[in-house]
Amino acid sequence: MKLLLFQAPRFGWKTFSRILPDVPEVDVADEVTEAVVAFVHLEPRDEDPERRPSVFRHALKHLKWVANKRGLRTVVLHSFTHLAAETASAPFADAFLGELAERLTQTGYAVKRTPFGYFCSWDLAVYGDSLAKVWKDL
Repeated sequence: MKLLLFQAPRFGWKTFSRILPDVPEVDVADEVTEAVVAFVHLEPRDEDPERRPSVFRHALKHLKWVANKRGLRTVVLHSFTHLAAETASAPFADAFLGELAERLTQTGYAVKRTPFGYFCSWDLAVYGDSLAKVWKDL
């Protein structure tokens, strides 16, 4: 798994084009303020049943750590399959992100997901300090 995280005073997204034919057609535009924006790339190795729990636990802890450094309580999860050469299957990635959103919600975070299986346009503002832009390879 690869994570590219931003501490964002503002992040807006709008569906641009559907890239997975089996996902429902949606037209979504949304925006959050004061959030951690997580661009998430799941890899085939993350689908290994022995590896998955560790990857999930580390991703959850890392997201919370970055959020808590600025006192942010909102997280946006965006499937972004451009951070590595190989990608996990779409059903696995979608389910993983759904479970990650559920766990974050259970611990008090407001969580939004960009539409899975879509390219989106973005409007992203990011804080200037170094911790506001974090890359993690799990």
